[in-house]
Amino acid sequence: MSAPKDNGRIAKRFAALKAEGRAGLVTFITAGDPDLETCRAVLHGLPAAGADLIELGLPFSDPMADGPAIQAASLRALHAGTTARKTLDLVRGFRATDADTPVILMGYYNPIHAYGVDRFLADAIAAGVDGLIVVDLPPEEDEELCIPALKAGVNFIRLATPTTDDKRLPAVLQNTSGFVYYVSIAGITGTASADNAAVGAAVDRLKRHTDLPVAVGFGIKTPEQAADVARVADAAVVGSAIVTRLADGLDAEGKARPGLAEDVLGFVRELAGGVRGARV
Repeated sequence: MSAPKDNGRIAKRFAALKAEGRAGLVTFITAGDPDLETCRAVLHGLPAAGADLIELGLPFSDPMADGPAIQAASLRALHAGTTARKTLDLVRGFRATDADTPVILMGYYNPIHAYGVDRFLADAIAAGVDGLIVVDLPPEEDEELCIPALKAGVNFIRLATPTTDDKRLPAVLQNTSGFVYYVSIAGITGTASADNAAVGAAVDRLKRHTDLPVAVGFGIKTPEQAADVARVADAAVVGSAIVTRLADGLDAEGKARPGLAEDVLGFVRELAGGVRGARV
């Protein structure tokens, strides 16, 4: 199946990055973490801080593929009353001020299934969502969500890992669109950093199998590490480090301290500086 929305926001953004001769910065935050107001402030500030694409986590009570930082963020968001509907409301509000920055929802199938696939896709499109990353749906389950999403015009972004061999890769790539997300380390998010040479070799291997852009994430914690990835990949994805920065700005009751959103966005500016200066 061909990729949907070839002229959509994700394709346009990667084409623009290629024209600029640089990699992109993909930032992850969890919807509603630590509360809707703070999350909204961070979300709206990300493009100006240098985020080229935004992954917005769909909170879930059992985020099994995520490390402690993102697990805690998901629980904070749920405690703050964040739902799938409120997550889409965040995207809708963002779209009122930004028509160009791609937004990808990242999470697990359970909340989408509970919402109803067809209704979720319709509401996601109406809100301005460009893509989905659903970490617990393998290619064998494509009929559940991937195929309906592609037919509806929503990019379905798949994860490839160090253990995805050449025999498995065609199945992973078959219905992938938007970009390929290469997980640079085996295991859960936020727990280790990748070897630069291994990342470069992995990106080269993926490029032999697909024309899609390759974004690399997991283990990128500093502007320097983001720059290393940006030299060999089409984008660097930073999630746990941003979520940790946010968590560090909470008080003893778990409430956002004054200036938290600005501090998080300042960190994103540092990451963006690393990415944008990587190929100079």
